[in-house]
Amino acid sequence: MGKRPTDRMPDTSFRVMELLFVIADLIYPHVRRRARSFDIQEGMIVVDYGCGPGRYTTEFARIVGESGKVYAIDIHELAIEAVRKKIAKRGIHKVEALLAHGYNCGLPDAVADVVCAIDMFFGVREPIVFLEELKRITNADGLLVIDDGHQSRAKTKEKLLASGCWRIIEENRDHLKCKMV
Repeated sequence: MGKRPTDRMPDTSFRVMELLFVIADLIYPHVRRRARSFDIQEGMIVVDYGCGPGRYTTEFARIVGESGKVYAIDIHELAIEAVRKKIAKRGIHKVEALLAHGYNCGLPDAVADVVCAIDMFFGVREPIVFLEELKRITNADGLLVIDDGHQSRAKTKEKLLASGCWRIIEENRDHLKCKMV
């Protein structure tokens, strides 16, 4: 089976995270509210990069409607399996779950209107390579929505700006919105 990317979490950790998300979403269901603040519109193509078990993927699919599309991308096979099960159970046909190989997600250039990297950027070991891949798949007018996850805002901004790929156009306590440089 080839070498796994070093950013990939162990299977047991993934399963624990998935369970914790289910519990957290029952106690504090904020995904819908949060997703609405990402400037996603009906008909858009959205990439949920680092989709995990698909918490945001299905909400993005609801927002883009029948005329849009969502790509759920992750480096973890269990994430792709979880998303595929979730979309099959809900009868969602406008989501495509894809396994990334390292930092290569396999999407064509300039495909995305919005790329969301939610609660995962802190774990990326090669942020410049990662951010270059996000730029490659984002169209010229596209938007990157990224949050800090488990790192400081200063660290997130430092990584973004060091890449030379993105400029921050909006910042709130929840996330950053960026455009290509």
